Amino acid sequence: MSEYSQNLSACADVLQRLRDNISKVIVGKEQTVNLLLVCLAAGGHALIEDVPGTGKTMLARSLAASASLSFSRIQFTPDLLPSDVTGLNYFDQSTSRFEFRPGPVFCHILLADEINRATPRTQSALLECMAEHQVTVDGKTRPLEDPFFVIATQNPVETLGTFPLPEAQLDRFFMQISMGEMSVDEELRMIDRFIDAQPLEALEPCCSMEEIRLLQTSCRKVYVHPDLRRYITELIQRTRNLAGGRTLRMEEGVSPRGTLALVRASQGFAMLQSREFVTPEDIQACAVPILAHRCLSAGITSTREKEDRILSALTQTEVPTEDWKRGLL
Repeated sequence: MSEYSQNLSACADVLQRLRDNISKVIVGKEQTVNLLLVCLAAGGHALIEDVPGTGKTMLARSLAASASLSFSRIQFTPDLLPSDVTGLNYFDQSTSRFEFRPGPVFCHILLADEINRATPRTQSALLECMAEHQVTVDGKTRPLEDPFFVIATQNPVETLGTFPLPEAQLDRFFMQISMGEMSVDEELRMIDRFIDAQPLEALEPCCSMEEIRLLQTSCRKVYVHPDLRRYITELIQRTRNLAGGRTLRMEEGVSPRGTLALVRASQGFAMLQSREFVTPEDIQACAVPILAHRCLSAGITSTREKEDRILSALTQTEVPTEDWKRGLL
């Protein structure tokens, strides 16, 4: 077995351990957990849109505890200042000079709770952190330690007193996912698990920071066949142009950053399945959470309608057939 295959096999094992460990706290939600792990492997950031009480914070903390990563939470409110996120310089009278006090963004996993309740100025404080993994305060740039993973949440129901995320901010999020509803059986299992215990407090780390870094490095090496690269570009183009004699009514479509995100997500999803190469099914599994929130559509504002548009684009794009391992070194 080559070093390449060994690394990918080790990374698939890390993802499985993380998934199993998180399942000790989170009941069900397999698809949500899988997508979050894909986001972590690809080095992106996740936006979870769901109502309060569905386990968003618990999921973020479970991931941080499972990977031995530092965790910070910011409760976004209208009076939150950018310096409350990034940190600030203050005058230390004991030394008679200015010292930098790091903000909560200096961590490995940051939960930005109800991000749309902060003003656009404060929301923009995260842009540099998310895109460049660094913070600039008073002209001095400080790097953030890798891995750096932002999990932001917003409530899709209550909009009073909120500031919708601008397109530039939304585009920085690798994917948008939802916790989804619980079945009766899952809710009963949750009661049994939490009625006399707190599983999160007993959760032990199952992988190291170095393994997470290897995971993110190896994700980029998963093989993507040239025909699948063209399939991705044709799908993206279909969100921008006329297709099949009718328009999908998307004013802007998906950005080039979204194209690269879909490539990286498909690599991460293949790794999650213990494969060294991407298949069309990997791309299709990631298309909606990667692309839907990036579409600025005429007269379409709801998440469901945008997801339907991406599904429509998927059905109209011809799926190539090939030996996807061909050309794999």
